[in-house]
Amino acid sequence: MKKYLLPLAAAFTFMAAGCSGGNGADKEAGSGEATLTVAATPVPHAEILKEIKPLLAREGVNLEIRVFTDYVQPNMQVAQKQLDVNFFQTEPYLDAFNRERGTSLVKVVGVHIEPFGAYSRKYTSIDQLPDGADVVIPNDPSNNSRALLLLAKHGLITLKNPGDRLATLKDIATNPKNLKFRELEAAMLPRVLGEVDLALINTNYALAAKLNPVKDALLIEDKDSPYVNFLVSRQDNKDDPRVQKLAKALTSPEVKAFIEKNYGGAVLPAF
Repeated sequence: MKKYLLPLAAAFTFMAAGCSGGNGADKEAGSGEATLTVAATPVPHAEILKEIKPLLAREGVNLEIRVFTDYVQPNMQVAQKQLDVNFFQTEPYLDAFNRERGTSLVKVVGVHIEPFGAYSRKYTSIDQLPDGADVVIPNDPSNNSRALLLLAKHGLITLKNPGDRLATLKDIATNPKNLKFRELEAAMLPRVLGEVDLALINTNYALAAKLNPVKDALLIEDKDSPYVNFLVSRQDNKDDPRVQKLAKALTSPEVKAFIEKNYGGAVLPAF
């Protein structure tokens, strides 16, 4: 079984003062606003949440955004009721996490797609990739297979089951270029880009590293990617009015316009 990412940089950074926990009952003193805590990775998730914070304030919801640099703690803290919801992950990642961690987190609403890409500092075309190239891919199950599926789609490898969204390195059927694979934490991949031949990088980490997926990726998923990023909650608070207000705001015309204006095709609305 692959290991999930370990928390980085002291797990998270507060972007808003206070700590309401995950019970949803607290109100800001004197404001009449109900607090909702949401975990997110920095780009684009926290940026989108910051954009809609005023919208939610008008709806009586004080949105507290907690920024994480890993993919494990946002889920664990929601499952443990330390936080209310999170916004950072795709359905395949959530399914794998629930299965391996024994959690039962649920999707609330799909918000956007971040086309996954392959990057290189050494080559400007995938055709230049040499035999025996050093290739790094994420080590968490869903993004690991996502990388392999992208490589397979472009003929660099073949898989025993081309439709398996949880394929692993053991499922590679042919590897004509004899690519040498290494698995690293997803957050580490931009940092080693200059040391390898090819790195398969999640768009949120690519954007944070000032990579432009549309211009810089040698391979990239198309607009039909099934990897939608979801707002996620527990079953017991999915229908909470505060959560539903957040879901509505995340799929509003304002968010669609913000995504289209700010990310130049690197992030696509899924609604």
